[in-house]
Amino acid sequence: MTYPFPVSDPIPLPAPVWLFKILNIVTLGLHFVALEILIGGLLIVAILNYFGTRQGARLELNQSASLMARRLPIVMTYVINLGVPPLLFTQVLYGQALYTSSVLIGLWWISVIAILMLTYWLLYKVAEKTETNQSAWHLAIGSWLLIGLIARIYSTNFTLMLRPEDWQSLYENSALGAALPMSDPTTTPRWIMMLTGGFAVAGIWMVWLSTTSKTSETVGAYLNGLGGKIAAAFFALQLGAAYWVFLAQPDAVKEQLTSQSLYLIAGYGWIAITVALIAISVLAIVRKPSLLLSWGGAVAVLLSMLSMVLYRDGIRDITLLTKGFDVWERNVVTNWSVVVIFLVLFVVGLGIIGWLLSVVMRSKEEQEMTLNPSFATESTKKEMTK
Repeated sequence: MTYPFPVSDPIPLPAPVWLFKILNIVTLGLHFVALEILIGGLLIVAILNYFGTRQGARLELNQSASLMARRLPIVMTYVINLGVPPLLFTQVLYGQALYTSSVLIGLWWISVIAILMLTYWLLYKVAEKTETNQSAWHLAIGSWLLIGLIARIYSTNFTLMLRPEDWQSLYENSALGAALPMSDPTTTPRWIMMLTGGFAVAGIWMVWLSTTSKTSETVGAYLNGLGGKIAAAFFALQLGAAYWVFLAQPDAVKEQLTSQSLYLIAGYGWIAITVALIAISVLAIVRKPSLLLSWGGAVAVLLSMLSMVLYRDGIRDITLLTKGFDVWERNVVTNWSVVVIFLVLFVVGLGIIGWLLSVVMRSKEEQEMTLNPSFATESTKKEMTK
């Protein structure tokens, strides 16, 4: 059955559909890595800070909370900046569907800006308070709830764009865009998968921080062990959430997903990488902090995200195709000189982002050592006293 999608823009695409898709998958994968660190890291910080500020608590609890909290505003910067490109690429390819769904929940969609600003402010307050061992767990939970709300709005929008059969009734119920539909069977599984993935990726982030931050051996060992336990548990849970997402899809979509080799490779590849991440997490629990484990986990997380995004892209394309929308039929007139210039600038931009991240992280570590020398390793303390 086909549905009356809005008429597409008469201006043709300036580059092939496959190129836009590759760019969308790469940038969205990077965005999801930062987003998952933020989602899981915030609640972990809240828990560590709550118990770390109790009387007689282990020193490593609040030191670990402060170490993570001071980096969360930086993580938020990358969540935002890496989230813009895939949103733009998605609008280019699927604007007829995405613009419609965005308007239908317009009040919620525009509110994301205000919610994001409040969340950003709370992140800085959490970092400020944990730095001086003050209670900040309630602020962290508040920020986490706001991020969860944003995630719910995004999940709803990107699910609603696949449901043109619901557009008319939704508009009739709320022309202002104040309704947030909750009845779609795939929205909650997608949301739960992202939340469980947040804790899993944040656990790997803790393992990575244990070897890449200039912190004491005690704090490093604590981050490594706790991060491994969190990651192992929640990667296992995410496998179940992913299966729930698959089961929630219509039969026609499931049939296509299991019959097309590209999506079979992406799906089974994601499962294999997730199992590897569980193994890395278990090794982190039983072993001392290791650069091999921390960087191996970081690379595996990125590959996992790219596989998940590719499979997610398949769900979208197949679902829309069953409704009469074929993204591969878009009119394309490629201007290769512009495409080459864009790709060069795109690669340079990613390199600059990576360099800026390394500079900011080094400055943060030096600031931490100055403000709180108890974080420092013995070698770092000697350097500070010279």
